[in-house]
Order: sequence, then C-alpha cells, then structure tokens
Amino acid sequence: EVQLVESGGGLVQAGGSLRLSCAASGFSFDDYAIGWFRQAPGKEREGVSCINSRTGITVYGDSVKGRFSISSDNAKNTVYLQMNSLKPEDTAVYYCAAERTAYPGLLPWTYEYWGQGTQVSVSS
Repeated sequence: EVQLVESGGGLVQAGGSLRLSCAASGFSFDDYAIGWFRQAPGKEREGVSCINSRTGITVYGDSVKGRFSISSDNAKNTVYLQMNSLKPEDTAVYYCAAERTAYPGLLPWTYEYWGQGTQVSVSS
C-alpha cells in the first residue's frame, strides 16, 4: 500500500522557520519524484517544490525561491522541505505527492499519490 505521511506543520511567526517531512512507503522511492504542494482556503493548489532523489533534479515555485529548500534522505525514504523566512501568505495546508518520473514538475494533476496534508500557519 502506498503511503505518504506529512509531518512538521504548525504555527510560527512571520520570519520564522519550519521543516516539513514526507515519509514515503509502498513504492520504489528512487523511481519517483516527490513534490510539495499547498492550498490555502479559497485558492487553487499551488506547486511549491519537488525533487527526484536519483537525478537530483529540484524545482521551486517562484513564490518560495530563495526561502525554501527541498532535500531527500533515500535511506529513510523521506523528503524534507525546509521553510525559512516564512510569510503570512505561506499559510496553507501543505501536501506531499509522488509521481513516477525522473524529471519532476509542479503540475499537481501529474502526481499519482497524495498525503493527507499538514497545516502551516504563519502569523504576522
């Protein structure tokens, strides 16, 4: 059974940091890209960042470039999203997702598997 479990969300003040984790199981981690997406109330789901651990390819959305960093620990089948210099507009439910591809992108409809999400709230 494929599982993606997010953790690490919470409430933080603007300018603060959080690290999200996405623990994956039930599929060949190296063959998949893992992406982070977020969705705020009343808004469309937005691609944040993605990575393929085998190719090392990473992609970042324009709104998070220079502030967020994605990494993977293949031994733990886990992908991390380090979020620094957080802003109130980063408030959303953050989801991780998996797509079988060596060349990841940030189009949510291409991802096959999704986690349940973790809430990130940034206060001003």
